[in-house]
Amino acid sequence: MHAFRSHTCAELTKAHVGDTVRLSGWVHRIRDHGGVLFIDLRDHYGITQVLCDPDSPVFKEVEAVRSEWCIRIDGEVKARHTDLINPKLPTGEIEVFIRDMEVLGASEELPLIVFGDQDYPEETRLRYRYLDLRREAMQENMKLRSDVVASIRRRMWDIGFREFQTPIITASSPEGARDFLVPSRLHPGKFYALPQAPQQFKQLIMVSGFDKYFQIAPCFRDEDPRADRSPTDFYQLDMEMSFVEQQDIFDTIQPVIEGIFEEFGGGHTVDKHWPQISYADAARWYGTDKPDLRNPIKMQDVSEHFRGSGFAIFAKLLEQEGTEIRAIPAPGGGSRKFCDRMNAYAQKEGLPGMGYIFWRDGENGLEAAGPLAKNIGPERTEAIRQRLKLGKGDAAFFLGGKPSSFEAAAGRARNVIGEELDLTDKNRFAFAWIVDFPMYEKDDETGAIDFSHNPFSMPQGGMDALDGDPLQVLGYQYDLACNGYELVSGAIRNHRPEIMFKAFELAGYGADEVRKRFGGMVNAFQYGAPPHGGCAAGIDRIVMLLADEMNIREVIMFPMNQRAEDLMMSAPSDPTSDQLMELGLRVIPRED
Repeated sequence: MHAFRSHTCAELTKAHVGDTVRLSGWVHRIRDHGGVLFIDLRDHYGITQVLCDPDSPVFKEVEAVRSEWCIRIDGEVKARHTDLINPKLPTGEIEVFIRDMEVLGASEELPLIVFGDQDYPEETRLRYRYLDLRREAMQENMKLRSDVVASIRRRMWDIGFREFQTPIITASSPEGARDFLVPSRLHPGKFYALPQAPQQFKQLIMVSGFDKYFQIAPCFRDEDPRADRSPTDFYQLDMEMSFVEQQDIFDTIQPVIEGIFEEFGGGHTVDKHWPQISYADAARWYGTDKPDLRNPIKMQDVSEHFRGSGFAIFAKLLEQEGTEIRAIPAPGGGSRKFCDRMNAYAQKEGLPGMGYIFWRDGENGLEAAGPLAKNIGPERTEAIRQRLKLGKGDAAFFLGGKPSSFEAAAGRARNVIGEELDLTDKNRFAFAWIVDFPMYEKDDETGAIDFSHNPFSMPQGGMDALDGDPLQVLGYQYDLACNGYELVSGAIRNHRPEIMFKAFELAGYGADEVRKRFGGMVNAFQYGAPPHGGCAAGIDRIVMLLADEMNIREVIMFPMNQRAEDLMMSAPSDPTSDQLMELGLRVIPRED
């Protein structure tokens, strides 16, 4: 017999009754029923009930075991009594009577309980992650992640892509986040960087004549943590193709993503139609470039109905250039209680509040109510109602000013309204391509022009587009949004050196700086670079959605905490004097 097991803890059935078997695993739960000890023995595959009474030669040893001890048992498979069958377990028809036992690894008192669903502070869970990962939910999440990655690989190979690995130690690159720098021992005073993405390398792979590339790539960015973003590293499905246009990328990646969500989505509906929405329209309708289309609410510009109206706040606001009034329809939200609650929500978001109108039965039929209705009169309120296609029992909320000042908050309010009114379909994955991103943005404080998205993207219109106002230039850049999260980001690349130099010049990078920072790619593009494009899909975020988790750390095996610390491995840590000396570095204490 094998030294540790003849079967896993998920294999034994009634067909094994009478067999002598060997199992190894962890003590999941212990129950003492009048001197008979029942143990749920757990391994990666499942649970088997084993038992021991005073007739067993190892009864005393079994009495000593505690939760999460790792043990090996030998015993005889017995059929459970009909009344004691557990239909929830694959092994629920049998149990194993213990004849011999060996303690493979005793456990000290546990800082967190593996059995059950007790909540523990995240710091405790991350410090003892190896225990946290033993919990059933975490085991399922990690198995899901592994299965998703395997499925992605198969799907990419099936459509003609090959997987190539790119360097982990490279040069710094402006990808929109801070680099993690790595000091060079052989070149004192100089630094490598961990790649924010394999961006330049995958483009060079296209220049090298490889038509279709993909990689499950680790990426490193020194970012502030969020619930849907790791502060240090993450994995993405990275892909690139030659001789393609934007639609070719969409047609290639959609079946892959769609298939993954159908395979692992737990029966949720997966939308087949993925609309293409311009960045400007996404901001206007949803207040974000990653809209949750499960929520049918679409915001609208209703400025014309408030211009010159009796509501002085909005009327005067509209006299200023670049301002507008945005309406958020709320079907089913037509009660003063709900409207007041949403107004309070807006104030918590740092806004003065949200004006509202709701419609109800009145003496002469349908009646508009609320402070705004009284100020602008029945004719304007009726025009707004018809514009928003609302009726009795419905409401609308209003925000005004320059869109940049309220758009994001309006988008969050739209999400809350959809949730509270039960308009958001929770059993659905809804996708949308966000396209036509602006290439550049202006810093409000300095007035400087910089890239707003990927700097290696081809501007729509090529060189001619760069001769006008940079803020009007659109790029062949695109994101895929799903249920309020950005899942994919990509672009058709700028493969023409002359256009690249001009694009970087508008963002304040001279030709010498471009050659210095991106010399490898600039040089390569002078030797017959093909038109190419691609995208990257966030593995962690995809798995987070499929696992129905709200926090990305629930689907990462060993994540950092909110302060970018690994409490389990004590990272980051202080370097030794010898390490600093060898690298030619000195740490200057930061003044508080």
